[in-house]
Amino acid sequence: MLEGKKICFIGAGSMAQAMIWGLLSSNLIKPESIYVTNKSDRAKLNKLGEKWGVNITYDKALMLQMADIIILAVKPKDVREVLKTIKVHVTRSHLILSVVAGIGTDLIQTLVGKEVPIIRAMPNTSCLVKESATALALGKYADKEDEAIGREIFSSIGKVIVVEETALDAVTGLSGSGPAYVYLMIEAMVDAGIKAGLSSEVSKELAVQTVLGAARMLIETGEEPTALRQKVTSPGGTTFAGLTVLEKAGFRNSLIKAINRAAQRSKELGMEM
Repeated sequence: MLEGKKICFIGAGSMAQAMIWGLLSSNLIKPESIYVTNKSDRAKLNKLGEKWGVNITYDKALMLQMADIIILAVKPKDVREVLKTIKVHVTRSHLILSVVAGIGTDLIQTLVGKEVPIIRAMPNTSCLVKESATALALGKYADKEDEAIGREIFSSIGKVIVVEETALDAVTGLSGSGPAYVYLMIEAMVDAGIKAGLSSEVSKELAVQTVLGAARMLIETGEEPTALRQKVTSPGGTTFAGLTVLEKAGFRNSLIKAINRAAQRSKELGMEM
């Protein structure tokens, strides 16, 4: 889908860099077909140009004239200014992919002022190791071909699903903020291992591999988490004892509440914007 296409990145932060690296390392597009700009950090742009051979520019008119796909990767507070600057150069033949948190496709459509196809994406930080869980939501003018392009781009940094835009707040609470919940759990597992007599190095290695192995089991076997949990939980055994403590402490309900609160906060931020 990307053969012959040119992509411009507006924003050059960690998300944009992860996407550029994913596209190039997957051989989906050549460096000369990528254009990158940012607000003012020319030193960062120069480093990207030297590192990957992509085009760097502050000439947005030329960049958008060349591009087929526009990727918005700026901070939410900057999106209005950016779209105000570029809207005169945006045409209906462009596809806009937005990774801007909390900014809906309707608002982007309004700010651009044209019936241009827009896709909103919610990746997570695991995109930096090409293991993102990314949800895509199509704007009202995006079609199946646009969706296929979005899937191909974001598949270069992980797994992709398509949802209704109304579900993106829930996605944000679950997978967008999700890595932090897992990191907190691993922190606790490491601390527990140390208190039980393990060295910090051994405890961390065991905790990280345990989480990785459990995730791999779910992927490889295709079984439900409940089924796998039951298989490793013998009545009266060590796992049963540990799970009993977690249930009494409200582990499950606390995690559900955390995800729901993060989803609600995502909705609040969108309303503020």
